[in-house]
Amino acid sequence: MHRALPAVAVPAALLSLLLAGCSADALAGTTTTSADTATTTVDVAAGATADEVLAADSDVHEAADPGPGAGTVTLDGDSATTDSDAVTVSGSTVTITAGGTYTLTGTLTDGQVVVAADDADVTLVLDGVDITSSTGAAIAVTAADAVVVELADGSTSTLTDAAVHADTASEDAPDAALFSVADLTITGTGALEVTGNANDGIASKDGLVVESGDVTVTAVDDGVRGKHYLVVEGGALDVTSGGDGLTSDEDEDATEGFVVVSGGDVTVTAGGDGLDAATDVVVTGGSLDVTAGGGSGRSASDDTSTKGVKGAVSVVVGGGAVTVDASDDGLHSDGIVSVTDGDLTLSAGDDGVHADLALDVSGGTVEVVTASEGLEAEAITVAGGDLAVTASDDGLNASDAGSSTAEGGGGAAGGPQGEAAGAATLTITGGTLAVDAGGDGLDSNGSLTMSGGVVVVNGPTDDGNGALDSNGTLAVTGGTLVAAGSSAMAEAPDADGQGWVSATFDTAQPAGTTLAVVDADGTVVATFTPAKVISSLVVSSEEITAGETYTVVSGAQASGDVVAGSGAQGDASGATELLTVTAGEHTAGRGGGAMGGGPGGDGGTRGDEMPGGGMPGGGADA
Repeated sequence: MHRALPAVAVPAALLSLLLAGCSADALAGTTTTSADTATTTVDVAAGATADEVLAADSDVHEAADPGPGAGTVTLDGDSATTDSDAVTVSGSTVTITAGGTYTLTGTLTDGQVVVAADDADVTLVLDGVDITSSTGAAIAVTAADAVVVELADGSTSTLTDAAVHADTASEDAPDAALFSVADLTITGTGALEVTGNANDGIASKDGLVVESGDVTVTAVDDGVRGKHYLVVEGGALDVTSGGDGLTSDEDEDATEGFVVVSGGDVTVTAGGDGLDAATDVVVTGGSLDVTAGGGSGRSASDDTSTKGVKGAVSVVVGGGAVTVDASDDGLHSDGIVSVTDGDLTLSAGDDGVHADLALDVSGGTVEVVTASEGLEAEAITVAGGDLAVTASDDGLNASDAGSSTAEGGGGAAGGPQGEAAGAATLTITGGTLAVDAGGDGLDSNGSLTMSGGVVVVNGPTDDGNGALDSNGTLAVTGGTLVAAGSSAMAEAPDADGQGWVSATFDTAQPAGTTLAVVDADGTVVATFTPAKVISSLVVSSEEITAGETYTVVSGAQASGDVVAGSGAQGDASGATELLTVTAGEHTAGRGGGAMGGGPGGDGGTRGDEMPGGGMPGGGADA
C-alpha cells in the first residue's frame, strides 16, 4: 500500500479520495497509514519544503569505511587471479566472502563478480574493468551489510549483463547488471558504463546513493532503482531506459520509496516515467534534464505512464535546475506539488504541473513552455516566484479532485452555465505570473482570489472560454491584475474588493497594440500590449478607485517596468480613445475617437452587457 496521501487545507469531501488505511485526522495535519508490519505517521502539508518532506523520510545511509585494503583481483578473460584469501575464483566467477577493500582490474569476457560477505562492509574499486555475463548480473551483491563501488580516478569500467538471467525464481535474484541486496554507494572520480540487457541497469534492494563519478546507464527496463530510496548527490548520471529512468518502489513503508536529487548533472531519457517514486521526489540542487515517453510532441501511451517527474505522495523542488519534456504531465503527484526555489522549464503533452490535491509555488522560476493545461490541482496557491505558463487549454485550472475536470464555468451559480461552485481554490498572494492560454486563463471550479503579486493573462480568442473563469468567488483585494481575451465568457472581479475596470470592445484590438487605462487627470494607471487579438480587458490595481471614471485608449506608449506586456506607466498623448469606463462596472465599447474626444461606451451591469447573460451577478461599484 502506498504512503498516505498528504494533509492539506482542503474540504472534507477530499477524505473520500484518500487511500484505504488513512485516518480521518488527515485534514488536521496528519495522515496515518498502516503498513504490513507497523503503523507509520507522516505529515506532508501543502506548500511543504524539501527539508520538511525529507525530515519525514527515513535516514539515508552514509558510505561505510571497510577498513584497510583486503586485496586485488586481476580479471583475465575467462578467469582471474587474486592475492586475497577472502576471494575465490571458480572458472569465470569471482566471489568475495569477507569485508574490506578490493581493487579490480582487467576483463571478464563471460563471467561475474559476486559479493557474498554476510554483515560486512565491502568496497569494490573498479580500475578499468570490463565485465560481461551471459548468465546474469555482471556484479551481484548477494550478502553484505553495505557496499561501495568506487570508480578509480582516470579509469573507465564497463558492466554488461545477460539478456536472460539464469536465476529469476528467488525474491532476491539479481535483476540488474550491477545489483545489490544491501545499501549501495557509487563514488569516485572515474567513469562507469552499465548496460542492463535483461531488466534494470543498476539496482539495490535497499538504499542506493550516487555520490560522484561519471555514470552512464542503458537499460531495457528501469535505469537506476533503489528500492528503499535513491539519492543522487553529485557526479554525472546519464540514463537511457525502456522503463522508468530513476525509481524507488518501496510501497509498504511510508518513510521510504523516495527519490532525491541534491547535486550533480542528471540526464534521463525514459520510455516510462523519468523519475518515479512510491512516495516523494525531492530536488534541492544540481541539474535534472528529463525526456519521458518521447517528449511533449508525442501522444502519451494508454498502457505506460510517461510523466517527467512523478511522486505518489509529493514532488518538491527546493533548488537546482529542472528541465522536463514529457508526453504526459511534466511534474505529477497524486498528493501535493511544492516549488519553493529552483529553475523549472517544463514541456508536457498533458499538464505542465499536476497535483491531485495541492500545488504551491512560493519561489523560484517556473516556465511551462508548452502544455495542454499549465498548472492543475484542486488547491492552487501562488505565493511567490516568477511563473510563465503557455497552454493550449487552461493556463491554471483549479479543478475538484476526482472530477473529470470541470470544463466551462463562467461564474457562480446563475452564471452562463449555472454551475454551482465546487471545492477548488485558486489563490494568488504574491510573485509574478504570466499566462498565455488557448482556453481559460485562470480557471477555478470554486473560488479565485488574489491579494498580491502581478498577474498578466493573454487569454483565449474563441468565445467558449475566458481570461478569468470562476464558479464561485472572484475576489481581487490586492496586487495587479491584467486579463484580456475573448468577450462572450469574460468575467470581472466581484464588487467587494480592490478597484478594477472591465471593458468589452466592439472592434477587436490587434496584437501588439499598446492599450492604456487613463484616469480623469490624464495619468496612465496601467498599460498592456496584448500578444494576440482581444475583445475584452480587465485591469485591477491599487491605482484604480471604485466609482471613478477611466478611459481606455489604443496606441499608447508603455514605459517603466513591464511584466509580460503590462506596466503601470506610459504616455497616452495622441492615443485613440476606445471607451470610457467606471471602475467597478463592466462597460462595452461603441467606437473610437481622439483621446479625450471619443464617445464613451455604455455603462451597465456585467450581466447586462454579456451575450446570453454571460456575466455573473450585478454591477455594483466595488
